Amino acid sequence: MFWKKRSFEDIKSEIFEAIGNNLNYKNNSILGIPGSYLDQESFYDDAPFLKDAPFISTMIANPNHIGCHTLDGDSEVFFKGTQLLERRLIRLMAEEMLRADSNSVDGYVAPGGTEANIQAMWCYRNYFRKEFNAKRDEICLIYSEDSHYSMPKGANVLDLDSAIIPVDFETRKWDLDSLNEVISEKKESGFKYFIVICNCATTMFGSVDDIDAIAEIFKSSNIQYKIHGDAAYGGFIYPFTDSESRFQFQNENLTSITIDGHKMLQAPYGTGVFMIRKGFIEYCKTEEANYVQGKDYTLCGSRSGANAISMWMIMNVHGSLGWQSNMETLVLRTDDICKRLDERNIRYFRNPNINIVTIKAEHLTKEIAQKHFLVGDNHENPKWYKIVVMPHVKRGLIDHFFLDLDA
Repeated sequence: MFWKKRSFEDIKSEIFEAIGNNLNYKNNSILGIPGSYLDQESFYDDAPFLKDAPFISTMIANPNHIGCHTLDGDSEVFFKGTQLLERRLIRLMAEEMLRADSNSVDGYVAPGGTEANIQAMWCYRNYFRKEFNAKRDEICLIYSEDSHYSMPKGANVLDLDSAIIPVDFETRKWDLDSLNEVISEKKESGFKYFIVICNCATTMFGSVDDIDAIAEIFKSSNIQYKIHGDAAYGGFIYPFTDSESRFQFQNENLTSITIDGHKMLQAPYGTGVFMIRKGFIEYCKTEEANYVQGKDYTLCGSRSGANAISMWMIMNVHGSLGWQSNMETLVLRTDDICKRLDERNIRYFRNPNINIVTIKAEHLTKEIAQKHFLVGDNHENPKWYKIVVMPHVKRGLIDHFFLDLDA
């Protein structure tokens, strides 16, 4: 897992070269695209600062990255320059971060983790339908009670039956006995195909599911299944803080993964990433997208190329060693919070490689929770409140919290 840190000037030069390789609405005779440059009254493109602002310049250039550009087929030629950088971003994330073999993963920058998770469900639903002639009442989505709400949303959109697996209240681990029971019940009811969601840092707790233990249960049940990893939160921290992470493409149990850039990477909102092993995204191909060169494989269709550029910039500005240092700093800061909670006999949950601490609500007043904007697991009757140690959470902020806690 290594990529070099690059200078801002070098990165800026490559981005402007990519913009230059796109067609330009002002300089080219573009008559057939239902798009244009951004409104010139609001976003004028001759501002002096733009020469040092590659991300904003990309936004103003307004490239549309419709489609999936990691495939060997054609993509829209209008924006081939910035599409190339998105392709490099996916390769960097898949091969350097997540240890995929060369050219073995497809993917794209989605508007967020919710779409990326639903994209995985869509792929596998269609895979089971096409390859096994699966019927609607033979496919089941399985996820834990700690999973993100995009799972029931996806089940609703795709008309999938679903089963929610309980977790241990203290450890947040899947109840594997319950999983076995659910599989047996579903098989008896005629279900033969399973879409499984495993979490790499859940939204509320930062807990990491045991993907291999879960996979073994499905293997032993002798049924067809595919596992998607929801690493929307953990994807940009866990690979750098746990060298033995199983949420990577060298693990045969993982077929696809979601990672958000707008969480740990500090990219703008709208930068979720969907990655899947070669040969699967084709099940989401929309043949009817006849006017799109290369067709479309995504839920969203048109999407801003600027979001992909923002992620590519950040990863190259820091390099892998710089990013690892950033994430280790957050983990150490989280360690300090846990130490201070231990000194006060305050109970909490925390994965040691994640920068989330979730405190049992009995130790906090609502006033303290509201003052420090702690997020509860339930607005009406919270049992837990979480602290997320993001880069702005410095020692002084933490000290103030503990002063209020001790008052």
